[in-house]
Amino acid sequence: MKSIEKLALNNDTVSYILLIVITLVIATILVLILRKLLSIFITKYAKKLKTDPTNFSFIKNSVGFVIYTSAIIFIFFKIPYLKSLGTALFAGAGILAVIVGFASQKAFSNIISGIFILIFKPFKISDIIEIKDGQMGVVEEITLRHTLIRDYENRRIVIPNSVISEETIINSNIQDEKIRKHIEFGISYDSNIDKAIHIIRDEAEKHPLLIDNRTTENIANNVPLVIIRVIALSDFSVNLKAYVWTKGNDDAFVVKCDLLKSVKQRFDNEGIEIPFPYRTIVYKKDLKDEEENSK
Repeated sequence: MKSIEKLALNNDTVSYILLIVITLVIATILVLILRKLLSIFITKYAKKLKTDPTNFSFIKNSVGFVIYTSAIIFIFFKIPYLKSLGTALFAGAGILAVIVGFASQKAFSNIISGIFILIFKPFKISDIIEIKDGQMGVVEEITLRHTLIRDYENRRIVIPNSVISEETIINSNIQDEKIRKHIEFGISYDSNIDKAIHIIRDEAEKHPLLIDNRTTENIANNVPLVIIRVIALSDFSVNLKAYVWTKGNDDAFVVKCDLLKSVKQRFDNEGIEIPFPYRTIVYKKDLKDEEENSK
């Protein structure tokens, strides 16, 4: 009799284990299939439907959470021992709620922050953003827990949603993607300012990535395409700043690098000096020698 009960118990255990394994396998397959289908949909149809891909990406990343949660609940209801365990846990729900509340405070905070990011859209996928400490990159993914950013060294920055939602963010793509890049140059006090301004403007206007952001009124009033102003008379240089318009942040970086090179070459060829500070070092020994010689 005992052997029969033991055999039945073993059979039940095996069947429960199979139930858990099969349920989790099915859940995994469903997650993979749905995420793949959503990825294809985001890639192919988001632009055609003129829909923000951020919404679909967030749904894609939520699919796994929903399906696995459903699978666990299904397993709890199908296995008597787990069902009774769940009932006992619910009976002590007061204590459990406190424990779970403390344990999952950050997790729920990240989820809520992710939903707020999705609703209010301070940034979206493919936006170029800059956060604290000068960290800058392209938003690749927004999940339930975190936001993934690819920086310009092709590294991934993972920031919890609760953290990034509290940060001050510089978004280069929101509303207007055009960038007015400020590029500074220093020339010596002996150099011709007008000639230096002409060289900088000439090199900037030749750059293929420069765009004309002037209004009709600006053009009628002969406002130059590239405005250059004297911004400071510093200790050893006259500082000039060029205001250059480009289509976006990436173009602005390229224009700045190219102009720094081409303007430096033109300055060298046309006699415009770029100054640098000099430092005179006097040794105490030399001072003593001078004092003795003066005596």
